[in-house]
Amino acid sequence: MTQNSLHTFIILFVILQSEVGTLAFKFMLTRSITHQEITRKAILQTTAEVCKTQALQQGRDFVQPSILTVESLTEACSSPTSSKGFEQAINTVCDSNAGIDKHHMSDAEYHFDDESFSKGWNLIKDGVAAVKTAAEEKNYETARERLGEIMHTIQDFYSHSNWIELGNLFPYSNLIRPDRQIDNIAGDRPTCRNCDDNCNSNILKDIIDEKKLTSGYFGFNKKPGKCSHGDFLDFSSLLEPRGGINKDTHSSSHGYLHEAAARVAIAATRELLEDIRGSLGDSNFLRLMGFSQSSVLCFAIDTTGSMGDDIDEVRRVTSDITDRMRDTVSEYILVPFNDPDFGPLIRTTDPDEFKLQINALEPHDGGDTPELCLSGLRLALTGSPPQTKIFVFTDADAKDKELKSTILALIESTKSVVNFMLTNGLAARRRRSEDLNQGQNQHYSTRISNPLNQVYEDLALASGGQAIEVTKATLPQATRIIVDASTSSLVTVFQAVRNPGKEESFSFIVDDSLKNMSIYITGTSLVFNITSPSGDSQTNEELNGTLGLVEHVGNFYTVRLTILDQVGLWNIKMSSLQPYTIKVLGQSDIDFLFNFVELSEGAHSGYSVLSGRLPANRNVTLLLTIMGGDTVTPTEVALVKSSDSQSINGTLEKLADGKFLVTVNSVPAGEFVVRVMGERSSSRSSNGRFQRQSITQQRTSSLVITARTDEVWEPGKTLSIPFSVVNNSSDVLLNINARNDRGFATVFPSSMYDGSGNSTVNITAPPNTPSGTQVTLTIEAETSGKSDFNYAVLKLTVVSPITDFTSPVCEIVSVNANCSGNCSLSSWELSANLTDGNGTGIKSLTLRQGLGTLNTTTRIGGEGVNVTLAFYRASCCSEVMELVAVDGAGNVGICVKSITSAVTTTANTFMYTTSTTNSMTTTTATTTTSTPSTNATSYSAGCIFDPPISFWVGVGAFLLFHVLCF
Repeated sequence: MTQNSLHTFIILFVILQSEVGTLAFKFMLTRSITHQEITRKAILQTTAEVCKTQALQQGRDFVQPSILTVESLTEACSSPTSSKGFEQAINTVCDSNAGIDKHHMSDAEYHFDDESFSKGWNLIKDGVAAVKTAAEEKNYETARERLGEIMHTIQDFYSHSNWIELGNLFPYSNLIRPDRQIDNIAGDRPTCRNCDDNCNSNILKDIIDEKKLTSGYFGFNKKPGKCSHGDFLDFSSLLEPRGGINKDTHSSSHGYLHEAAARVAIAATRELLEDIRGSLGDSNFLRLMGFSQSSVLCFAIDTTGSMGDDIDEVRRVTSDITDRMRDTVSEYILVPFNDPDFGPLIRTTDPDEFKLQINALEPHDGGDTPELCLSGLRLALTGSPPQTKIFVFTDADAKDKELKSTILALIESTKSVVNFMLTNGLAARRRRSEDLNQGQNQHYSTRISNPLNQVYEDLALASGGQAIEVTKATLPQATRIIVDASTSSLVTVFQAVRNPGKEESFSFIVDDSLKNMSIYITGTSLVFNITSPSGDSQTNEELNGTLGLVEHVGNFYTVRLTILDQVGLWNIKMSSLQPYTIKVLGQSDIDFLFNFVELSEGAHSGYSVLSGRLPANRNVTLLLTIMGGDTVTPTEVALVKSSDSQSINGTLEKLADGKFLVTVNSVPAGEFVVRVMGERSSSRSSNGRFQRQSITQQRTSSLVITARTDEVWEPGKTLSIPFSVVNNSSDVLLNINARNDRGFATVFPSSMYDGSGNSTVNITAPPNTPSGTQVTLTIEAETSGKSDFNYAVLKLTVVSPITDFTSPVCEIVSVNANCSGNCSLSSWELSANLTDGNGTGIKSLTLRQGLGTLNTTTRIGGEGVNVTLAFYRASCCSEVMELVAVDGAGNVGICVKSITSAVTTTANTFMYTTSTTNSMTTTTATTTTSTPSTNATSYSAGCIFDPPISFWVGVGAFLLFHVLCF
């Protein structure tokens, strides 16, 4: 290449880098298979297998959906209310996967570029350990994010290396085996020659013949004789040997192998998921996938001396919820707080256990009025899943108001809804304390809209929740909102905030999928009139009118619609100059999920999810997911200003089923929400229109703060987190703050001058920090005049070093079978010894497949090693037994044994599952030894738990016959 042509290419390269943002993501509209599609297919297929296994174990039928979707699979899994949580979990994994191309575009190890096999393998090893550790601690959101990251690296291996060109049809199991290495690497040898016209055979013949592993180089540092990644953004592909070997799309250098690489990448992603499934167990794996997490209730409760009545009401409400709604509330979280203490966070899925924890609360202490309410709320926000409904009970103002910005950051980043149940306030507490001293026990009220509650009202509005001010005597009338929040499939149809209040009419559409409609209105001295589509109306003074029931307590109105025909355009006329909020809720399967995203500008077109507040004065892009099935279509997506309902519509572009890209040219000033309107073709109404709104208020900022770390953080170590701030405001001085929810020592700069800059936060984990501890760190930047604010929220996990990388070992002692005649009248049995050698020991041994009984005992074997003795017995009608052993480090071993009912046999059986667009097929490959059916057989054999081999013997056949459709 001449010097002039090199200069020309560099100029062209820079231009393309600046323009690729307009092209990015368009590939999702082509036939090329993306990381997101690979990930989604693998998750759906693996989850279907888990649900099928659970159904068989529970004696239920499992009907495989003809087409695997989130809705069809949750229905088949007997968990239809989990569809939104399942979709959210998949989106989190996919978003994290996509973010690698944004945050680590030039880091070779994240893509297995530049023959960085050892570094890539280490990334995967550390990542899998982090996923298992976080999930074991129920930190599922963190586990999903790490899972998406390592999936990207695993998937890129099959597109960026020559694994497919070597003729391999199976995944390379060593990638997820911490006890193995990536071997037979080409090393310093040349690997490629210049491409011919089609670039199909540019890998050197001796590399292919000797099965040497190589990958393409990307950028400016290609070694002589090495392959390039290829394509127009790869500078190295113009240097000899020219061309490339990547298979990212159909049009890539080796695009003729794109679908083959994608097929194996799906299989490899399933292999990873099976390993994590084995470590967690089926129930916890489904929780990782978002099942049974759609209705999580969290209570943060003031436990000071004057809160006795409030705590009694919490006991009553939670007892009512747990008794009546066990199937809709999947997890309960409790955070007590007072002064000077708060916490600990208590989490349980057992409603009876939660009632015991609530009953154990005892009001105590007191003294000065303010309490550590925001500290308790922060713990609730960081310890709960995203979009949790949190209820805070207190009768005092906050002593820790300096945490307000941190709480706002956590609310906006998690999209959780915070409702405050405020009883009295400063004056009421002082009065009550005086009365208690006089031996009296009466309820006293204070004026509503206590100024001390302003911080609570601000936080409630930001989250889309309510700040309900009542007396202690009337608190029971307000807690019905908690029962409402625990119902499944709850959606927001409309919400508005007016401060100051003004006379205004609001309209919203009710579709025929909505049921159990309620309208919440908060404010003082309110006057309103609600009108139905048929023209019937009801005012706030009519407690039992033509439209429904009006309940009024304190500053909180609830209107429960009972009119039969609710479909159509509704109107609420507010005639009040006092501040007020309106929120319309109902139950429906039609809803939406969204994230603001930035289209990638680099070699790998895609996107990354924006964190923090949106950049001001620029267009924005939303990645939208529509829930409710393929009959639901959005027709309008708008950003709606909270203060006056002005809206800015976006441009819709369909990407895939239920997925849309929305581009909005500008963003409203101040707070705003996202509104989606659309149509449902199967609706009974004439137009079939629907309307939904997001809950959490969004806003922009002139500050952009970014922070990220992928370092492994061990107990006793200091983690250094670089961050940068770009200041587009007129204020040149910024105040910096960094806080974590564990109280770990944190060092950071308190300010930045000249508007922008780079710096570091150092946070130290104490030496005794338990492995798996999650730490939420917020880094905040605020202008000195407090007119602007932005943040970065990081979920960090402390993980102890892992030294045990080997899976448990199983020694089959005997198999005895007598399976002649009617299988229900005969049985077979197996005994085995299992050990983890000198490792961390077997933590759990479960029966994944088989309808028999498993009994285990433990003894001390040779050299002091613990040995688990397993004895399994089953009817001959249940021919397959699959044991899953997990050691203390999360290493998984799976061993499958099978017999047949026709003759007495013993077999080493490898189970695998394949999936097509229309069905999921389970196939068994067996190696059998037959004996006459009248005789029992017994033998001894060693069986090393080896999930990759046992899983992929069958997958090889599946890939050979190309039964997986795209």
